[in-house]
Amino acid sequence: MNRSTSGPTDAPELPSEVLDRWRATSLADVWLRPDDWYHPAVDALVEAFDDGRSPHAAAHRLGAARGRAGVGLGETLDDVECLYRAAHRAPDPDAIRAVAVGWVRGRDTEPALSGLRDPGTGLPTRAYLTERLRETYGAAVGAEHDVPTTHCLVVIDVAVDGLAPWDRAARSATVGRALEQVFGEGHPMAALTDGVFAVLTRRDARVSDLAKTTRRVVERNAALMGIGDTMRRPTRVWVERLPTSHAAAAELLTQLTR
Repeated sequence: MNRSTSGPTDAPELPSEVLDRWRATSLADVWLRPDDWYHPAVDALVEAFDDGRSPHAAAHRLGAARGRAGVGLGETLDDVECLYRAAHRAPDPDAIRAVAVGWVRGRDTEPALSGLRDPGTGLPTRAYLTERLRETYGAAVGAEHDVPTTHCLVVIDVAVDGLAPWDRAARSATVGRALEQVFGEGHPMAALTDGVFAVLTRRDARVSDLAKTTRRVVERNAALMGIGDTMRRPTRVWVERLPTSHAAAAELLTQLTR
């Protein structure tokens, strides 16, 4: 009688196999620069999966490493979601949240962001948006049109009181990622204060739909990360009309932070 020499078809995968599939999936779908994907923290995260240990500590370490390296929050979270796909597991909201909180801590230690970007979200600060508004009003003078008729702000308010510092950090990171997903490049945006954000965009027929999409994506991301209870419910998103002068627009940004 001939006996099969092949091993069992349901043999557990080696950690290296999951790691290789994770890297291949991420590089194909989300990661921007292949040479900077690897970090020892990815080994720690895969080993935690393989050993049946909680992945949260390793996820926090990986998020911090990505933040220090200047990797965007969206790219960081999408990469970890690729791991869950590669491991054939449903995403763990607590682990995803640990990645985001780690990313915030990593970005907070990056000195290049001082004064330019809010460390909790990776988004530009109110001062940056004020300067971009100055450019918008200046260009309008040369083009002989009024900014209030061509541009507006989409404002997002998720603020609630009484949150722990890292709950606020995870919430801010979630909103920052959502705005990157909805608006992408070419739309100046900023974290005005803890829980309040604004995006400068053209005032056209699509802006109402953009506001609705923003609310939906913010709430979806919050549910994915298990932090829905850290946000105002429902999320407040509205279209804010800009005033006729840059000075008044700068004052408007100040008022929105109160």
